[in-house]
Amino acid sequence: MPLFGNTFSPKKTPPRRSASLSSLHTLDRSTREVELGLEYGPPVMNIGGQSMKFEDGQWITESGENTSGREAQRLKKRNVQLEEENNLLKLKIEILMDMLTETTVEYHLMEKEVEDVKTHQRKK
Repeated sequence: MPLFGNTFSPKKTPPRRSASLSSLHTLDRSTREVELGLEYGPPVMNIGGQSMKFEDGQWITESGENTSGREAQRLKKRNVQLEEENNLLKLKIEILMDMLTETTVEYHLMEKEVEDVKTHQRKK
């Protein structure tokens, strides 16, 4: 006799219906060939005026260069350099702003002291 009552027995889920969102399965072979073409070929895209196709797991330009090789590594390295330079420039701007703030505060304090001395001189 089980300690906590009946043993766990989940209900069986009903089988799923495979509903295709495409209407191509309803077309006959000749119509599908007209719609899709006889050979589908590799995917091709055009970005920034450079045409690329996907072959053997890599994007290759129409001129035959492999863009995922040296060029991508060079671009990644350049990107890292630019990010580091950007971070350095942001730090320099922050330091300059701190220096400007400090100088401005000192100037205002000195200006106030000069005004206080002038008013003190007038009272005498």
